[in-house]
Amino acid sequence: MVDAPTALRRRWRRVDSAADGLALDLGLYAVSAAFAAITAVTSTLLPHRAWGGVAAVGYLVATVVVIGQLLLRRRTPVSRLVGLPARWAVTAATWAGTALLPLLWQSVERAAGRTDRAQEEVLVVEQAGNRLLEHGTPYLGPDAIAALPPGEQLLGYTPYQPGMAVFGLPRALVDAPWTDARVWFAVGTALALALAVLALRGTPAAALSAPPPGVDQRRDSALLRGVQAATVLPICALTLATGGDDLPVLALCLLALALAATDRPGRAGLAVGLAGALKLFAWPVALVLIVWGLTRRAGGRVAAGAIGLPIAALLPALLVDRDALTENVLRFPLGHGLVTSPAQSPFPGHLIATALPAGRLIAAALLVAAGVAIAVRLARRPPRTAVATALICGYGLLVAIALMPSTRFGYLLYPLALLAWAPALQREADAATDPMPGQLTGRATSAQLSGGTTT
Repeated sequence: MVDAPTALRRRWRRVDSAADGLALDLGLYAVSAAFAAITAVTSTLLPHRAWGGVAAVGYLVATVVVIGQLLLRRRTPVSRLVGLPARWAVTAATWAGTALLPLLWQSVERAAGRTDRAQEEVLVVEQAGNRLLEHGTPYLGPDAIAALPPGEQLLGYTPYQPGMAVFGLPRALVDAPWTDARVWFAVGTALALALAVLALRGTPAAALSAPPPGVDQRRDSALLRGVQAATVLPICALTLATGGDDLPVLALCLLALALAATDRPGRAGLAVGLAGALKLFAWPVALVLIVWGLTRRAGGRVAAGAIGLPIAALLPALLVDRDALTENVLRFPLGHGLVTSPAQSPFPGHLIATALPAGRLIAAALLVAAGVAIAVRLARRPPRTAVATALICGYGLLVAIALMPSTRFGYLLYPLALLAWAPALQREADAATDPMPGQLTGRATSAQLSGGTTT
């Protein structure tokens, strides 16, 4: 008898491997082209409309190329034009056409005077870089924010960790298209993803002296799918081209998990620590990675970077202006700032907070309950592999985003990419230690099944 997770996993493998992965590639690019075209026509955000007009063409070209690969595969299945290297090339070209090209286009138009070619977070990060250069802290104090005109008070807040201001430093020095913060977000994202891919591809897929045939091929295919989720998936390409601050954070988290999968806990801690010095979204990933490190007797090495780097980034801002740091990093995200966050996507937490009496308290209680459930899971069955770590992080962030009173649709890029990244982290020796959901066989006992859930 085969359990439901195993059956689901097998179905996914059949879909993912159909036509050597080209079938799912076709679906990804075709659906993305439709999404970009709809965005170009219907979005109320002008940077998004501009992205859609360019990205729709890029996705359409990729769709046509994959159709050509499928036709060619029917004639010559071993052709280099339809293999895994060719799929990597199409992915890279698609990312360039749907994320990097719109990004550069908008940054050039913005430098020429267009004021509708960047989302507000780009301006916030660049202003933070300027304040960091002039005053030693990226944050404005509550009095300085209150003195701004009401329509500008929201932009006075910097709800990020201090390290994010580094991406705004080039603009503080030179006003040019290449100093747009999004350009440097893209550079940081590409560098972190490249290091992650090199780390995973540079290590054998199995810890065995003679891995089974096809293991490396399956690992590389899963790695490509993970990279696609972090780059050409519309939610990621759109975010990078129009705002971009989440992408280097995500890429550093993926790098940390790749380093964990290749048994480099100290470096994994440094990578997730860098992400945590940029944005709070990396902190839950850091916590789960520390628990993973404890199972390897390396919790201290992981924690040194995962906790040490964010603290080192916070200390200068704390010493320069403690009230400014508290107002931006704590009060504003918790809804106690002078203005409220515009992040109001209609997820359950936001709907509960706005529609029910004492809804904000109810949503907060649900969020805390979810956090407690995850903590119990970590205590009872700590993740012993990078795969389990990625899955816990992905599902945990998905629940958190759903229950947060103030959130954005774009934040879904974190759980989607983390969950897609998990299969690329698999090692043959990991299966007996901490199997992925669905790897338990039909002979598994009910106790094994109950112990294998990822809350």
